[in-house]
Amino acid sequence: MKKIEQLALNSDLLRAFVTIAEQGHLTLASERLNRTQSALSVQLKKLETGLNAILFERHPKGMKLTPDGEKLLPIAHGILADLYRAQSLFEHPLRGKVRVGIPDHYDDMVFEKVLADFGRSYPLLDMFVQSGCSAGFPAAIEDGRLDVAVVATPEPARHDLLEIEANLWVESETFDCDPGEPVPLAVLDRGCWWSRLPVVLLSKQERAFNVKFKSESFSNLRCAIRAGLAVGVLPARAVQSGMRVARTERDLPKLPAMTQSLMVSPDAPREITGAIVAALKQGLVENSSGV
Repeated sequence: MKKIEQLALNSDLLRAFVTIAEQGHLTLASERLNRTQSALSVQLKKLETGLNAILFERHPKGMKLTPDGEKLLPIAHGILADLYRAQSLFEHPLRGKVRVGIPDHYDDMVFEKVLADFGRSYPLLDMFVQSGCSAGFPAAIEDGRLDVAVVATPEPARHDLLEIEANLWVESETFDCDPGEPVPLAVLDRGCWWSRLPVVLLSKQERAFNVKFKSESFSNLRCAIRAGLAVGVLPARAVQSGMRVARTERDLPKLPAMTQSLMVSPDAPREITGAIVAALKQGLVENSSGV
């Protein structure tokens, strides 16, 4: 019998793995799944033994994915999303209303592809989408204005991990500037941690810069960079044709990654929010960034 045939790669094992990855701690994962830590440990050990891989590094503050675990995570998300969709084919159609918040750099991929397809799949579901800076989404979840939201933070996910996305210094493919001159900069004018990032890092580096463009619109920021007006910081998914990662000789400071996590209102309909969350996770797997 082949080794893969000996491994019962069922949804329970994958769900245990994904939940531990999302929570970053066995205790939190066991509470989320309503299982004992020992039962969850047994499931994880069974999965690691069957795959002949170590999926987590254990440390005092919790559990961190190994490179093998990082490779498995998007596949596990995809399998669980497919299983959810297969089950939903034979259930009553979703009805009701759901309010979703997404960062505006997700517009091209999430709104046009994932949420549009989701809306066509569930025509009886009334879906409202708010796109913009995600800094205000937690408050909107708290006071009931949103049911599901994708929230970007510089720290490890405190909620359901969606993805860890690289931030990049980006310029036009034809951009050029004198290395001795202040860095021409395009920035968002929102006051959140992400919009302050380029100015804060250049200031720490004691690097001279000159803000050439400022806008509250993420779309306008991309236009300014693509037009060659300045250098700017973009999430990897937001890099478009006509742009390139800034040349290494510019010696720009290293950027932290951005953690995208999912927040779900405890008062929202679980069947509807579960379907939205599954669609978002699967959509990100299918439209992974190639930058």
